[in-house]
Amino acid sequence: MLALRLARGAHPLVQLRRLLVTAAAAGTGFLLLGTLGYAMAHPDASARSVLRLAWCVAPMAATVYFAVAVARTDPGTRPRPGLSAIGLGPVRLMAVSAVTTALSTTLGSMLALLFFLHLRGDLTGMPFDGAAAEFLAADQPLPLPGALTLLALVPLAASVTSALVLRPRGEKQARMSGTSTTAGTSPTIGTPLTAGASATAGTPTTAGTTPTADTPPAADTDSTSTAPGTAADSPTPSAAPSSATPHDVPAEPLDPQRPAVPQPAPGGLPWSVAVLAAGLAVEMYASQSGPAPGLALPGRFADGPAGVLAGWTLTAMGLVLAGPAITYLCGWLLQALRPGALRLLAGRVLQEEARRIGQPLGVVCAVASGAYATATLYAGARPSFGPLSTLGALLVTGCTVATLVTAAVEAKHARAETTAALLRLGAPATMLRSAALLRAGALVAVFVPLTWAVAELAAMPLTG
Repeated sequence: MLALRLARGAHPLVQLRRLLVTAAAAGTGFLLLGTLGYAMAHPDASARSVLRLAWCVAPMAATVYFAVAVARTDPGTRPRPGLSAIGLGPVRLMAVSAVTTALSTTLGSMLALLFFLHLRGDLTGMPFDGAAAEFLAADQPLPLPGALTLLALVPLAASVTSALVLRPRGEKQARMSGTSTTAGTSPTIGTPLTAGASATAGTPTTAGTTPTADTPPAADTDSTSTAPGTAADSPTPSAAPSSATPHDVPAEPLDPQRPAVPQPAPGGLPWSVAVLAAGLAVEMYASQSGPAPGLALPGRFADGPAGVLAGWTLTAMGLVLAGPAITYLCGWLLQALRPGALRLLAGRVLQEEARRIGQPLGVVCAVASGAYATATLYAGARPSFGPLSTLGALLVTGCTVATLVTAAVEAKHARAETTAALLRLGAPATMLRSAALLRAGALVAVFVPLTWAVAELAAMPLTG
């Protein structure tokens, strides 16, 4: 009920993103039902039916990826101060977000079922003069359990993945973000002592204890004079200064979305290059071997075995894994060779957003690489793309581009306070827009040639 109320009272742009998730789930559900209809109409071609079902994995993965991105940027389920007091802690908000994602995708699956039944003529008369009756097996009864099982794949995968991505972070990750105190610091007024922290150096004090006479209280920080007979003029190693600066211990927990310390450079670039090279090698080997019986790919792919698909999958994974590291490298290149204020600002922002926009950018490059390689294979020929193939291509392309746009909007909202602070300090608005254009230009200048090179290498074994 809470998820329904949050979904009803959301911003129109948030509602638009949820409607896009519903549309993507409806398209993917219709593809799965179309595979079921083909299997019913061709009971002897079981291998081709399994291959068609395997081709539905890419649209389903793109839909789930887009649904998780929308759930992560949903402002209605974002943790806020004071929500835990009314029972809306991080775990409850994670559950609400997963339920909201499940509702959006389930609505899409139900729309796909209604449209599928309408095309079959089960609800009303046969539309389009029965043009879709052959590949939807309209003359056979629909196995409802099998159809519902296929339709439940997208909502189940999207909700479970959203719960895993939005799960509350542990204490170790909170310490890594700069919220923990170091040994030897003195707490300020209003900051409770924690286990292992000390009021003075060398004298441990646990939470809830009161300083004794042997341990001078650390609250005496404003005094500028010392009592007669003290050793203030000659401090010893066991006596630490009693004053504490505000930056020693944070007065309140830091926001995990804006860590105090800069994030380290994303790793995984060597592994991504290795996966990319392995994918190209598998594709080269598969194109030189004979076709596997019953598992040949449609169209011009019939000359090679299904290992070509495995090679393309590894190549796409390599691009996705390399996205954050290459984005961070783009930010580093912008700051090279005596940068000015504009290049320094653009590079630092790009490095900070490398993990947020790098992976969606890598997914877009993988999809663009596959599309370019496919267009190269079908150059000079008329591709036999049916309506389901076109729908699948549109789903993969649309979901990946929408995910990248959603990540860019999320990054813009994440640095809203930084942008406001720069404007208060007198930074011109034209400078901020120029920095954004410079970041976009750097990403285009690096990722477009990389995508073209990978697409050429991926299509070379099949065109030779």
